[in-house]
Amino acid sequence: LPRAGDSYGVLPRPCRALVLLNPQSGAGRALEDFQAVVQPMLAEADIATTVFVTERPHHAHEKVRDEDLSQWDTVVVMAGDGLLYEVVNGLMERPDWEETMKKPLCILPGGSGNALAASINHYAGNDHVAKKKLLTNCAFILCKGLHTQMDLVSLSTASGKRLFSFLGFGWGFISDVDIDSEKYRRLGNARFTLGTLQCLAKLRVYQGRLSYLPAGPEPGTSLAPRDPPAPVTNGQAGHIVPPAGTEAPGALPSDSLLVPLSQPVPAHWTVVPEEEFVTVYAIYQSHLGTNLLMAPSAGLHDGCIHLFYLKAGVSRVALLKIFLAMARGTHLDLNCPHLRYVPVRAFRLEPRAAAGIMTVDGEALACEPVQG
Repeated sequence: LPRAGDSYGVLPRPCRALVLLNPQSGAGRALEDFQAVVQPMLAEADIATTVFVTERPHHAHEKVRDEDLSQWDTVVVMAGDGLLYEVVNGLMERPDWEETMKKPLCILPGGSGNALAASINHYAGNDHVAKKKLLTNCAFILCKGLHTQMDLVSLSTASGKRLFSFLGFGWGFISDVDIDSEKYRRLGNARFTLGTLQCLAKLRVYQGRLSYLPAGPEPGTSLAPRDPPAPVTNGQAGHIVPPAGTEAPGALPSDSLLVPLSQPVPAHWTVVPEEEFVTVYAIYQSHLGTNLLMAPSAGLHDGCIHLFYLKAGVSRVALLKIFLAMARGTHLDLNCPHLRYVPVRAFRLEPRAAAGIMTVDGEALACEPVQG
C-alpha cells in the first residue's frame, strides 16, 4: 500500500527486462517455475525478457558489474536473496553506480530464503503466502510496473571490506541456522525449521560488544519529519552527500554517521551493557523469511535499521516460543526479558573472538568487527 511521501515510477511499455536466474537456487526449480508461471504473465503485460542463467557463484555479480545495462528497463532476479545480494554489490562496483542504481530491480522468489519477496508482498497489502502463490504475487507486481525506492545499508568490516546490504546483518543463533541449514536446501523453506531445531539443541553464547545510534525518541516513529531535507541518494539510508566537487566521480557514498572501527563509538551512541548474546540481528525489511515477520513496523525505505538482540540466559523453550510467534509477527508481545528491539540509524558489533558466523543478506562472512 503506498505510504505518505512515497514516490512511484512506472516501467515503460513495451518493457525490456534482463532476468538473472539461478537454476540451483531453492529446490532447483527456478527455471521451470519461471517458464511456467512468470513468462506467460510477462508476455501478457508486454514485458520482453532476456534470461541469463548463472553457472557459478559471482557470475551475476560480474555480469551486472561489467555489462552495458542500458538496453534493459529493469533487472529481474529470479532466485533467493543471495543472488540479489550479488547483483546489488556488483552494481555498486560500477563507476556509474549512482546512475545505474536508479534502474528498477525486481525480485521474484526462486530460492529457499525469499525474505525480500515476502516483505514486498507484505507491503503491497497482500495476504501472507508462500511458494507458487508468492511467486505469482511478485510477478503480478512486476507486470503492474510500479517501482519505488528501497534502503540499502552500507557495512564496513575491520579487514576493510565495504558491503551493501538490502535485507539484514546477523551474528549468532540466526546466522548459524541460516548457514547450517544450507545442506537441507532441497527442502525449500522447511530447511530453516529443521536448522532452528538443530541449533536449539546445541545453543551457544557469543561474546562481544554491541553499540548503536538510536533512530528516534520512541520505537516505530517515522524518521521523516525530524530529518533535515537531504539530497536523495537512491534511497540509501543515512548517506548525506558531501558538497559537489568534494568527491571523485564514481566514489562510493561516505558513511557520515560512522567513525573508523579503530576509534571508540561517538559519545551520543548507546553501548549495550551486556556482552553475552545468543543472537544479534539488524534487519531493514519486514521479513526474515517467508514465514518470519521479524520487523512488523518496517517499511521499504523508512531510513531505519531494526536492531534485535537476544541476551544470554534465554531458555530453549522461550527461544522456541519467540520463533513460533515470529510467524505472525507477535514475538515482541511475549515481553521476553531477554529479547530487545530498538530502531537505529547505525550500529557497531565487536565480537570478542572470531567465534560464530556472521551473515549479510543470508551469505556467510568471516567473524570480525563490523559497523553499518
